Amino acid sequence: MSNKITVLRDTQPEVLLDATQWEKLSGDPHTVNLNAYKSEDGSKLMGTWMCTPGKWAVNYTKWEYCDFREGYCILTPEGGEPIHLKAGDIFVVEPGFQGTWEVVETVRKYFVFA
Repeated sequence: MSNKITVLRDTQPEVLLDATQWEKLSGDPHTVNLNAYKSEDGSKLMGTWMCTPGKWAVNYTKWEYCDFREGYCILTPEGGEPIHLKAGDIFVVEPGFQGTWEVVETVRKYFVFA
């Protein structure tokens, strides 16, 4: 078995505009994905995500690691209490999370989906 390392400093990310499949609930949110890495089988993805204010209905089928660099948002689990997240917060969203993702101030985050 060989070790594989992917250094991303010289990569050119794939740019996707408004590529989210989530349902918009309010506002006029727009997204930019800068996908810097995708595994050969497509099951893992990492990069930078930016979104302008608005609210989405979300249903996670994958695990996501998030490192917020800018902005402020509120994640509210279905039937649960709102979770306020801001620049500097690092968190994980587990598969099966359903609820809303509301961007209050434009967000920029690093993400890893697995």
